[in-house]
Amino acid sequence: MKRLIILLGIIGLFACQPTKNHHENTRIVTDTPIQYVNPIIGTNGMGHTFPGACAPFGIVQLSPDTDTVPHNVEGQYQPRVYEYCAGYQHKDSTIVGFSHTHFSGTGHSDLGDVLVMPTTGKVKLNPGTQTQPDSGYRSRFSHTTETASPGYYEVVLDDYNIKARLTATEHVGVHQYIFSPKTDGNVIIDLTHTLYNYDGKVLWASLRVENDTLLTGYRITNGWARTNYTYFAIHFNQPISDYGFRELEKPKYNGMWGKFNVNRNFPEMTGRKIVAYFSFEQPDTLEMKVALSAVSTEGALKNLRAETTGKDFAQLLNETQNKWNKELSIVEAEGTEDQKAMLYTSLYHTMINPSVYMDVDRQHRGLDHNIHKADGFDNYTIFSLWDTYRALHPLFNLIQPQRNADMVQSMMQHYEQSVHGALPVWSHNANENWCMIGYHAVSVLADAIAKKTVSPNQNLIDAMRHSASIPYYVNLDDYMRLGYVPFDKNRGSVSVTLEYAYDDWALFHAAELTGDSITAASFRKRAQNWKNCFDISLGFARPRYSDGTWKEPFSLFDTEGEGFVEGNSWVYSFYVPHDVKGLIEAMGGNDRFICNLDTLFVMQLPPEFFEHTEDVTAEGLMGCYNHGNEPAHHIVYLYNWTTAPYKTQYQIREIMNRMYRNDIDGLCGNDDCGQMSAWYIFSAMGFYPVCPGSDQYVLGAPYLPYMKVSLGNGKTLEIEAPDVSDQNRYVQQVSLNGNPVERLYLTHDEVMQGGVLLFEMGATPNRQRGLCPEDKPYSMSD
Repeated sequence: MKRLIILLGIIGLFACQPTKNHHENTRIVTDTPIQYVNPIIGTNGMGHTFPGACAPFGIVQLSPDTDTVPHNVEGQYQPRVYEYCAGYQHKDSTIVGFSHTHFSGTGHSDLGDVLVMPTTGKVKLNPGTQTQPDSGYRSRFSHTTETASPGYYEVVLDDYNIKARLTATEHVGVHQYIFSPKTDGNVIIDLTHTLYNYDGKVLWASLRVENDTLLTGYRITNGWARTNYTYFAIHFNQPISDYGFRELEKPKYNGMWGKFNVNRNFPEMTGRKIVAYFSFEQPDTLEMKVALSAVSTEGALKNLRAETTGKDFAQLLNETQNKWNKELSIVEAEGTEDQKAMLYTSLYHTMINPSVYMDVDRQHRGLDHNIHKADGFDNYTIFSLWDTYRALHPLFNLIQPQRNADMVQSMMQHYEQSVHGALPVWSHNANENWCMIGYHAVSVLADAIAKKTVSPNQNLIDAMRHSASIPYYVNLDDYMRLGYVPFDKNRGSVSVTLEYAYDDWALFHAAELTGDSITAASFRKRAQNWKNCFDISLGFARPRYSDGTWKEPFSLFDTEGEGFVEGNSWVYSFYVPHDVKGLIEAMGGNDRFICNLDTLFVMQLPPEFFEHTEDVTAEGLMGCYNHGNEPAHHIVYLYNWTTAPYKTQYQIREIMNRMYRNDIDGLCGNDDCGQMSAWYIFSAMGFYPVCPGSDQYVLGAPYLPYMKVSLGNGKTLEIEAPDVSDQNRYVQQVSLNGNPVERLYLTHDEVMQGGVLLFEMGATPNRQRGLCPEDKPYSMSD
């Protein structure tokens, strides 16, 4: 399978076609971390990543969209839209245009704001189709002309012979379009285009021509974000020679505007479905800067001026690549080229979402849709918390603690502005979209408290407690009354119960650390509710009805209709991260637990049990273990609570070798805003936060012979495993700064002290290591 090769240096930038001398100062920086990042990883199939340009944690993700599959047609869901959560599929042969906002790796979508497409010849105002690209403004392209690296994307639009080059600042998408000599050009701005589009998603759009080089406007959409405001300001480096627009939906009321010919060279364009064009006389090289704001066009203009005034494409590209190099330099590593590509691309993917959501003057739109100012913290959005509480936010506590503290404060602002008094569940762009289950912001806050990223305080506990006590939120009334969510009330009842119980443990532990004994006692009891959906006679989690009876018939294997979300009983029965010792007892003891884990990794799951679930695919399965979905991510580490911890060391390397590859299909499931990638980074280091909210990292086995990690407190941790390989995957001994580590975990304080973590590796397991009860990681039952 052909894979995009990231080209470095001058050759990589200019291989597509020659350019004039004034472009020759632009260079891809070499011998730096960005040279190992391959943004094309995961852009085919299930990864749902995008290849375009962005700055670290920026709100702009400027990337090509390769098709226009709608979410629904007259209310009927279109399954193919799932492939286009990030707007791009590597298998496609046409580009519709370049839009400015994208999620990274999600399994549902929105955004795709302000689509831009350069063209030549006759103006076309519809995108055309994959099968008939000539019917619209889209263009064919070839991957041989495509180049991607952090902060940079390049491609030749074959139908127009235009080289498109993209970079971005935190708030501004920066375009450079190189046309054939003596050729007039056009720029299409399609304000009807969105990801997960449907007829009526755009509520209103407005575009103003302020002068012959400046546009301003906004768009309001009703999608996954129910009310999403996107304001923009656009600057061209050359004057517009002609412009116009078409409104694709005739307005039912037009007031007195009929006295104007508004469709040609009229400086105000408004409507629900507007597509505009702007023409340029022989532009040669056209540079275009598109600044975004959620506050106002004035805010967009401030962002534009603050980040790009007096700077051309080359300068802005250089600044953004320097920012990426700084962020990615957090890690130094030794390994094969493919291993380093996977490591640094994973690190890159952890630094896209969440995104800073405020203007340069610190104003931002709140959940209440009022305008607020962030005082003393940076405001963030895009919280995919069902995914990211597991490893992404814990990773930030190690390497980006100040950012995570700001994210916690952003979540607290969400809580204060929420009419429900709720922390975010899955939120983006000043909207709660309520996706997935649990109240996992509780876990993020609890982990930040346990890791001393934020100081314990009663306001945090109050926000967590209120979020966990809203009776109308996903059967919480039944859960608080019965101790479980009944299957007759919720088809995902077991998953909901298990995740509530873990979140309740996180709140119990945080309250205990804060000194709130009343809350701690209440939620300690609730944390044991996992037992109420665990059938001891079966040894597995199982749905039950309101009257207490177990569901009959019941399948341990089916991922649909059996009480589970993006998983089945085989996977979710291992989801008790806060009480693994209690889980082992409930499952039948040590030997039975080991046997079940062994079986999980080798037992093949027949397609009939997952083919009707779009989030579970064969690519993510290793036996019945489903690494493509987050509920399984901690499971491989559970051997550490048994008499066979060496099996964790074996299986981790199997997962990393099979499920992560330097390839377009290199991710076995949705990257989910960096969670899949954060798992890889932790596992490469040799430890993992099985139970966020505790201060422990459970040991696995390092993947690389050497890593050096810059910690958030200014210290460094060197992880050495000089003999590690596919053969030498078993840990013989561990030492930290020369002191033997017999335990199967490290504490956060130990890691943050830095130094050298040395793993002695071998080809056969050390079956005696970690067998003492005091060497086992935390369990609530202890």
